[in-house]
Amino acid sequence: MERQATRIDWIGGSCRLLNTTATEFRETQPFKGLAIGTGIHLEPKTVALLMTLKAGGARLVCTGNLNSTQPATVDFLRAEGFTVFATQTTDAEAHHQSLEAVIAEKPDLLLDNGGDLFAIAAESPYPQLLGGTEETTSGRTRLMPLRDKLKMPILVINDSPIKQFAENRHAVGQSLFESYMRFTNRSTNGKRVTVFGYGACGKGTAACFRNAFSQVSVVDVDPVTSLEAHLDGFLTPLRQQAIRSADVLITVTGYPDIVTAKDLPLLKDGVILMNGGHFPTEIDVAAFRNHPDVASRGVYEADGIETLHLKDGRAIHILGGGHMANLAGPRPLGNSVESMDLGFTLQARCLERIARRDAGPEACVVPVPSDIDAAVANAYLDLAR
Repeated sequence: MERQATRIDWIGGSCRLLNTTATEFRETQPFKGLAIGTGIHLEPKTVALLMTLKAGGARLVCTGNLNSTQPATVDFLRAEGFTVFATQTTDAEAHHQSLEAVIAEKPDLLLDNGGDLFAIAAESPYPQLLGGTEETTSGRTRLMPLRDKLKMPILVINDSPIKQFAENRHAVGQSLFESYMRFTNRSTNGKRVTVFGYGACGKGTAACFRNAFSQVSVVDVDPVTSLEAHLDGFLTPLRQQAIRSADVLITVTGYPDIVTAKDLPLLKDGVILMNGGHFPTEIDVAAFRNHPDVASRGVYEADGIETLHLKDGRAIHILGGGHMANLAGPRPLGNSVESMDLGFTLQARCLERIARRDAGPEACVVPVPSDIDAAVANAYLDLAR
């Protein structure tokens, strides 16, 4: 009898680099006798990474991130013998309890996404923690002030040039564009799109919307970065003008309070607000909802769209409750398989480096070692040739 294939099967078969790494790990067993605690989006591409770590002998103790946990992924992992403390929640306190449950298992290595696990470990240290990885710029920013407390190797995946161009510039831009279409089913042609942040994610987002015939403005606090956006052919108006003109406003900065209720008077009738940053704090959704100028609120529950109707007749649309749009709303797909295959192989190789005790406390919140970047790039190119 045929078994019905799932998206987890499709993704697993598509992660060629992770599959090759898993084959090697079954022989070398770099994580034998070690537990790895993870706090990363629990969706099908993550399964491919976690199965690779399991192939290397690891015992996995997992939780997810706010709003991105997919129940089918949790069910699959539990069926494979993983310990999973995660629910599909937007409740920060419930999420924090899941994080604390992972740390209570005292894993030997941590695979973090946003600095949540390491922040808890810094306040509640335990001797067998060897170190681990941090996926994001947001997490790196959060963990840098904690280095004196952590004093262990923590390799930042987002500081790898591979992660910057393969996932952040190319894949995030594509997936946020796809997410806008998936949420709204509206065109991008001729729309005025304002992108806050012109790091790698902002570059990709701005380029994808321009390629879809939008008029794209970029806002960045760094004048040198704004000059780069200008020379790349984007409009770089002052902040207020960029907000006033926007039909679509997208935040991809990694910092909180980029668009707040103070900006409400500037927002155009019908504007769509969308966040691509890791934390759901770049757009202060709660402050918008509670603003005295909001007359009523409508929610398209199945579509992940929320509309705030203002007393002056304007309407403001918020996608995914301000959470990372490419992992929110209907059928959240996230970034492309190939980009995550590369990024997750960097994760596996960095964890292998720390498990073998080949990185010391001086490597606390530092970029991926260049030899790992080179090895992963060569492996991917070998498969592509």
